[in-house]
Parts: sequence; structure tokens; C-alpha cells
Amino acid sequence: MKIAIFTDTFTPDVNGVAKTLKRLTEHLRNEHISFQLFAPDSTGEKPYSLNVHRFMSLPFFLYPQCRLALPNMLKIRQQLQSFKPDIIHVATPFNVGLCGIHYAKKFNVPLVGSYHTDFDQYLSYYDLEFLSPLVWKYMKWFHRSMKTIFVPSQDTKETLMRRGFSNLSIWSRGVDHRLFHPHYHKKNVRDAYHIKEPYVITYVGRLAPEKNLELLMNVAQALPSKLQDNVHWLIIGDGPMKKQLEQKAPRNMSFTGFLKSKEIAPLYAASDLFFFPSTTETFGNVVLEAAASGIPTVAANAGGVKSIVKDRKTGFLCDPTTPDEFIKAVILLLTRHHDRLQMGNEARHYALTQTWDNIFANLLTQYEETISVASTTSKLA
Repeated sequence: MKIAIFTDTFTPDVNGVAKTLKRLTEHLRNEHISFQLFAPDSTGEKPYSLNVHRFMSLPFFLYPQCRLALPNMLKIRQQLQSFKPDIIHVATPFNVGLCGIHYAKKFNVPLVGSYHTDFDQYLSYYDLEFLSPLVWKYMKWFHRSMKTIFVPSQDTKETLMRRGFSNLSIWSRGVDHRLFHPHYHKKNVRDAYHIKEPYVITYVGRLAPEKNLELLMNVAQALPSKLQDNVHWLIIGDGPMKKQLEQKAPRNMSFTGFLKSKEIAPLYAASDLFFFPSTTETFGNVVLEAAASGIPTVAANAGGVKSIVKDRKTGFLCDPTTPDEFIKAVILLLTRHHDRLQMGNEARHYALTQTWDNIFANLLTQYEETISVASTTSKLA
């Protein structure tokens, strides 16, 4: 099987799409499966690979992790004609993704896609709700010729079904259990960030409006004063809201800036709970990482996070419009040591079942089925 992947974001970009595709290509290499990947240039370090073809690009204003590429159509055509893919997988709905659709049709190659980001949800955070009908119209047009659309969670699948999408299949996410685990030395983290308080609450993610971080700040400042004095917040990540959040932050809140996964893993393990207020996630990779690290999560009851957090078993799912629910959940977890440990253990147990190997094996099986159906249809025609 030979696979061509078209994406508008790829490593070293830092987002769920890029990380997932990096994992996928590593799996393909390990399984000796041929692939070619087409992606925009990146501002970060560019690891050299004969399998990856880069194009000049500019950041997309609404979602800077995705870049608007200026693809070299002649180069793509030549690469595909030489490679002769059995299937084309389009991962994002921008310029590179459009090239993938174009050449799948031109060379009559079976086409599948994956839906990673709910751009419609982002619009309200940037006062662009009026664009919603256009976004959905474009997304339906973009995906209409795909034999299968892979989505990361049941919530995303249901959302797209309500919007009239079909041929939907769940492609979940895994977690690296060797990296994310509870067995790091907490003292090293506490010393590094000068943490004196007995409890640590952690957030990991982009510091941007669509992550609903105003709610996090409100909760941090609304906890009972006695508990506030005993909590240290670790805010891990970077983004356009960083300076604004630092100005509002209470004294017991540390901003780490951007960290690599291997730097984040010990911080999860040193935390007592994970706080994640975002309502725009189609999955929520960081929530699964926190679970693998053995800590419960307090999260918004929205999006793909609902498929990871089991309410009152591995954490709490709270109404994103009701800060009091988040406050009560934090208080309960920090004041009930046994419940917090039990939920953390349950979260870890669940995360151990989410292996990348099984998830990619299922994806490859669906690739093979798509190729087989297309071949049969072609012969009948």
C-alpha cells in the first residue's frame, strides 16, 4: 500500500493535527509502508526527509498553526506520477488539501479525509459568527468527494451528521505511555518553578481566545481564599493571550511558555489535577496525556473531551457557562484526597487502553477497505 498525505500543518508545528500526522508517519515507517507527505513550510526547525515535500507558506489569521501554502503544482504532479499512490489522505481544508483533492480526481485515486478542527466554533471567539454559514458550506463542498471522513470523536461525528455529512468513521487518538506516566520526581518540578503550595493545578494548550481561558482565570480568582493560598497554577503553552493573562494572573500562577512534550510530561505527573476549559476541541490530546499521567481532569462538558473524561469517574465535566461548577469540582478534588487519587488511577487505567498501534492498525484496515472497494467499482465500470 502506498499512501499520499496532504496537510496544511506538520511537524515541527505544535498542534494536534501536526502531532497526530507525525505519529502516523512514524508508524508507517516502522511498518515499512510507503508514503509521501505534502505540507507547507514551517517557521520551526525542518527535519529533513525524502518522504516530506514542503512549500512556501503564510500563517492563516484565524488559526496560525495552519499555514496557507503556495504549492508547486508541477512538483506535486511529478511526485505523484512517480510514486503512484494507492490512496490519498487529505487532512486539512486549505491550499495543500485542495491540491490533494484535485490530484485524487485527476489520477482517479481513492480519496479519504480527516476532520480535525471545528473552525465554526472558533468564529464566536473572534467576532466572526456571521461567517458560519459560509464556513459550513465550504466544508461540505470540500469533503463531499471523500470515500471516508475520519473524525476523532463521537461528538464530532454527531455534529457533522447533523450538518449533513456522510461516510463518517471515528479515528481516535492514542498516547505515549512511555513518556506520559505518574512516576517522575515531583520535587524536581516544584524546585524548578518555586512551588511552595501543597496543590498544583495544570493547564496545557495554546493561550488563545478559543481555549476559553477567561473562565480559568475567573475560577483561579474565585476559589475560597484558604484554598487559593494552597494552590499553584502551572499554565503551559504560548499564544496571543499570554501577556494579557500574565497581567491578570494571581501571584500563585506560573507561565512556563512553550515546552516540548518531554518537558511537559514531568509537570503533569507533579500536578494534582488538570484544568481544561476549552469548548472547541474535536478530541483533546492533552486531556489524554494528563490521564496517562494519573491525574483527574476538570473540563468543559463540550466537544471531543467528553469521550475521554468519564464524569465523576476520571474527573468532572462542567457546564462551560457555569463557573461555579468548575469551582465546586476543583474544591472537591483538592479536599478529598482519596477521591482524587481514585479518579487519577481510573484515568490512568483508561489511558493505558488507548494505544497508537491499535489506532493506526484500524486506520490502515480502513485504507485497505477503501482501496478494495474502489478497485472493485472500477472493474465493474
